[in-house]
Amino acid sequence: MTSRKAPAATLALALAATLTSLSAPASAAPAAPAEARETSLVEPILIGHRGASGYRPEHTLAAYRLAIAQGADHIEPDLVSTKDGVLVARHENEISGTTDVAVHPEFADRRTTKVIDGRPVTGWFTEDFTYRELRTLRAKERLPQVRPDNTAYDGQERIPTLDQVIRLARRAGVGIYPETKHPSYFDSIGLSLEEPLVAALEKRKLDDADDPVIIQSFEVSNLRELDTMVDVPLAQLVDASGGPADLPGTTYASMLTPAGLRTIATYADGLGANKFVVLPRGATTPTAVVADAHAAGLVVHVWTLRLENQFMDARFRSGTDPNAAGDLAAEARAFLDAGVDGIFSDHPDVVAEVLDAR
Repeated sequence: MTSRKAPAATLALALAATLTSLSAPASAAPAAPAEARETSLVEPILIGHRGASGYRPEHTLAAYRLAIAQGADHIEPDLVSTKDGVLVARHENEISGTTDVAVHPEFADRRTTKVIDGRPVTGWFTEDFTYRELRTLRAKERLPQVRPDNTAYDGQERIPTLDQVIRLARRAGVGIYPETKHPSYFDSIGLSLEEPLVAALEKRKLDDADDPVIIQSFEVSNLRELDTMVDVPLAQLVDASGGPADLPGTTYASMLTPAGLRTIATYADGLGANKFVVLPRGATTPTAVVADAHAAGLVVHVWTLRLENQFMDARFRSGTDPNAAGDLAAEARAFLDAGVDGIFSDHPDVVAEVLDAR
């Protein structure tokens, strides 16, 4: 286990200190110049992206356990709902790529096509299964061509519930960083994600400094709703293109302007940014996003740092094989030098070593 592991309370207090510092009224102290904000205000946090998903099938308890062992400060469950309202950890509600559902003949007639966030998707969907039915499925590697070693673990793990992830995190003394997936869609079919998420946090009393929680979403309306429901930090996710599904006509690019970031700060505490909006492909210097977000009172966590060449900018790649390992340590150092406050990674061990060395 890496030596950088800090108690959960310390991590929560550090985040709180950052948010307090960043959101202090202008009258409290003169504003620091932009160049002074280029380094993180507290020790950056490390988030196991879907667990240690570079080494185990994503969103499994095995992946989360490994992420914790490798030094992650938070583990990230993406949340979708079952037919009977149980929140489970899957990257998408369509599960043919991450489970063995396709080889279950009893569920063959569940295969269908739905429109999710304006896009037709064909497959099997969590909302068409009860949790008892989902328990009969087993997880598999989503990227078998990229991560063939992970396929050795196919069929070993069930789909975990949010409550199981919370209990694991609490036992290990780390935080959770749940993402609500497609909240507007789930609202439209009568399976709202917010209420069961809040109920799960309240059940485990996850609203204090001993159990750090950050809730994230690509949509806006549900974060505004959650801002009235919970007393935990919220993070607005932004991609390098497109815009939030619940606000047609709004682009993520417009949300990343100084004015857009100030608007985000009215309901959220942090920005979960696609890494390429901070360090664009081919660039050697960061954009103004981190400095502007800090000026607006937001911490910045970037996603997703992965080991394989194909997920990196060319300057961090090694050789021409898209699936070969690039220089993830150098990429992590570049984002830390850009002043980010947290890093999502599929390979927490590599990033943890970089953080240890700083």
